[in-house]
Amino acid sequence: MKTQASHIRNICIIAHVDHGKSTLADRLIQQCGLVSEREFRDQMLDTMDIERERGITIKSNTVTLPYRARNGEDYQINLIDTPGHADFSYEVSRVLASCEGALLLVDAGQGVQAQTVANMLKAMEHDLEILPVINKIDLATADIEGTKEQIEEELQLPADEAVLCSAKTGKGVDQVLESVIRHVPAPEGDPEAPLRALVFDAIYTPFRGVVVGFRVMDGRVRAGDTVRFMSNDVPYTVMEVGRFQIRHAPCEELTVGEVGYLFAGIRKLADVRIGDTMTHHDRPTSESLPGFEPVKPMVFSSIYPMVASDYEDLAVAIERYALNDAALVYQKDSSVGLGLGFRCGFLGALHLDVVQQRLEEENGISLVLTAPSVVYRVTLSNEQVVMVDNPSYYPDPAQIEFVEEPFVRASIITPESCIGAVMTQCMNARAANPSTHYIGRKRLQVQVDLPLAEVIYHFYENLKQCTQGYGSLDYTVLDYRVSDIVKVDILVNGERLDALSQLVHRSKARENALYACQRLEETIPRQNFKIALQGAIGGTIIARRTINAMRKDVTAKCYGGDVTRKRKLLEKQKAGKKRMKMIGKVSVPQEAFVAVLKAPSS
Repeated sequence: MKTQASHIRNICIIAHVDHGKSTLADRLIQQCGLVSEREFRDQMLDTMDIERERGITIKSNTVTLPYRARNGEDYQINLIDTPGHADFSYEVSRVLASCEGALLLVDAGQGVQAQTVANMLKAMEHDLEILPVINKIDLATADIEGTKEQIEEELQLPADEAVLCSAKTGKGVDQVLESVIRHVPAPEGDPEAPLRALVFDAIYTPFRGVVVGFRVMDGRVRAGDTVRFMSNDVPYTVMEVGRFQIRHAPCEELTVGEVGYLFAGIRKLADVRIGDTMTHHDRPTSESLPGFEPVKPMVFSSIYPMVASDYEDLAVAIERYALNDAALVYQKDSSVGLGLGFRCGFLGALHLDVVQQRLEEENGISLVLTAPSVVYRVTLSNEQVVMVDNPSYYPDPAQIEFVEEPFVRASIITPESCIGAVMTQCMNARAANPSTHYIGRKRLQVQVDLPLAEVIYHFYENLKQCTQGYGSLDYTVLDYRVSDIVKVDILVNGERLDALSQLVHRSKARENALYACQRLEETIPRQNFKIALQGAIGGTIIARRTINAMRKDVTAKCYGGDVTRKRKLLEKQKAGKKRMKMIGKVSVPQEAFVAVLKAPSS
C-alpha cells in the first residue's frame, strides 16, 4: 500500500538509560495493532538475548507502524528505538539524520539526567522537532510538576506541551501518537528526482547476505533496480525491498520519506558504510548526503582464549561478531604468557563488557582480557609522533620527549547531598577544571575534565555507589593533554610478563603494581626456591612481594651427635636452593593471569 509523504512521520525515541524507551516502543506497537496479543512479548525491538538479560538497548531497531488518527486518516509512523548508554551513542547519531522528530523521554521519578541533555543536543543539531514525554507517571515517587520545571529550566522546552504517559500501563500512549501526528513535520523530497537514500543501518544475515536499512530522501527504489553506494561505486541488483514491521514485510517500492530495507546480494558488511548515500547506478544523484562521523574506538584490550586450543574458534567467533558490530576493530596479537589472541578496540567499558559476554555465551569460549587501555600520543625526541594503544609497543623512555593522553568533558548530575562524595571521586580520578551549578532545587550539575583512562576504570560504578544510584554521567571526548605516563612491568623471578604490562599515570603506578604482585602471590604455587614478584618502571622497582620456598626438614634424621653435621646439611640445602633459583624457571599458571587481569572492585 502506497502512502503519501504528507501522511508519513519519521521519529525516534531518545532518553537517558532506563527511562523506558523500549517499554514505550512496546506500547506504541500494541496501540497500532502491529502484533496480536498472542505474538506480543516485552522488548519487541530488543532482539538480542543480552539486551533482554541486561534490560538495555544496544542496537537501534526500526518498525513501521500503521496508525489511524482521530481525524480518521491513515498514517505511517516509522519509529526507531535507540540506546541510552553513552557507549552506544554512535547508534543514536546514525538514526537522527533519518528522522524529522524525536520523542524525548523523561522519567517522572528521576527527572532530567545527563544523557537526556546530551541526546537532546544531538537532536537539535539535526533540526529535529523535539516532543517532551514524561514517562512513569504511575510511580508512587513520580514528581510530575518537578519534572516539568526541569524540562523548562534545563532543556528550555515548553513543559505545557509535554505528554504525560505510563509506558508500563499504556496510559497516555494514544496522546503520544496524536502529538506525533500534530507536531512532527512530514518528510520533504522529490519522488521523480534521482534516487538519494541515506544508509543508517546494516545487519548481516547468513542466508541472504547484508540487509541494508535506509531512508529515501529523493526518488524511489524497487526490486530489479541496480543501485550503488557512493563510497565504493560497486553496482548491486536489488532483489527485495520492504518495510520493518517486526518481521521483514516486502513491498513494491519505497519512495520519498519512507524507511525500509533491501536485499541486494551483498556478501560482506564491510561493503556497506553507515552514513553512505545510495543511488541508482544508471541515473545517479549528483550530490551525496552528509554522512556520519566515523566511529573511533576509544578503549583497547587484548582478548585471548582461556584454553590455547580454542584460538581457531575465537578467530571464527570474532569475525562473525564483527559482521554485526561495525564499531569493533581487531587485529591478531600474541603474548608469551597467554599465547595467540586479538587486539581489539571498543567504544567504552560497557561495549567491551558486552562484546566479551556475547563472544563467551554465543560460542561457548572462556576468554581472558588484558587491562583496558586508551590510545596515548607519544612525541619522540626526533619530533616523530606515534599513537600507542598497546604497552608492548611503548617506545624506550630515553627517546620520549613527552606523552599525551585523551581527556573527556564529563557532565555529572547528582543530588545536592552527594556533592562531597562526587567531588572526592573526581579528584581521585585526576579531575581538572571542575565547575558546579544548581539545575533544580536539590540537584547539581558538575562539569569536569577527566582522563579517559580513569573514566573507563570503575569511575561510573563508583559514581553510582557514592550517589546511591541517583548520579548520572555523560561525557564527550575533548583533546589530548600532556601527562606523566609510565609503563609498569610485572617481573616474576626477573622475567617480564608482557600480558600484565600497563600504561598508567605515575601517581597510580605503585598501587597497580602492588595489586598485581599480591594477586600473583596468591595464585602462583610455591617452588623449592624463593620467587621474587616485582613491579618496575624501567630499571626502578616500585613494588615487591616474595613467594617463600617450600621447606624440607633435612635434619629430621639427625637425632643427636655433633651439631656441625646439621650445619653441613643446612648449608648444602642452602647452596642447592641458590643454584636452583639461578637456573629454575617459574611456570605461571593461567589462573594467575586471570586473577591479575580481573580488576579490583573499587
